[in-house]
Amino acid sequence: MNRLAILVAGLSVITGACSDDSPTAPTAGTTSTTTFTVALSPANEVPPITNGDASGSGTATIALTVARDGAGTITSATANFQIAVAGFPAGTTVTDAHIHNGAAGSNAGVYVNATLVSGELQLTNGGGSITKNGINVPADRAAAILANPAAHYFNVHTALNAAGAIRGQLGNGVVAPGSDTY
Repeated sequence: MNRLAILVAGLSVITGACSDDSPTAPTAGTTSTTTFTVALSPANEVPPITNGDASGSGTATIALTVARDGAGTITSATANFQIAVAGFPAGTTVTDAHIHNGAAGSNAGVYVNATLVSGELQLTNGGGSITKNGINVPADRAAAILANPAAHYFNVHTALNAAGAIRGQLGNGVVAPGSDTY
């Protein structure tokens, strides 16, 4: 009996020492989309637009879809852009549109190109709209936009205002709990 008690006790120690403490298998990645709705105004450009394009306005809806690995790191991203403009003078040519990495009141270089080609957004009676889908966004830039959307702006450029005619910041940095829309 004594030997049986010792054997059971020994097996208990060995079993406890052999418990499954191995690392867990990597979890599958995830995909999520954050949508930014941006009001565009000539007053937001730096400096504010006061020439013929000063009557223009618009809205950009940017859906940024990111893929993350099991550790949560963004591995790839794409953006869909819906751009609508209005109030421009007859004959206005929209030349391009971009996300820039700059806070309100500052200008910065192009960060994400919406791939709009000059004249592609046709304006009828001073307004028009276009959708550009599946635009590649470098993973590090997508991460920076999501980390601080207010430090990024979207603007639309015209032939008259090559540096930008209407502009708006992507977000104010505050998101409602459970929301992924700015």
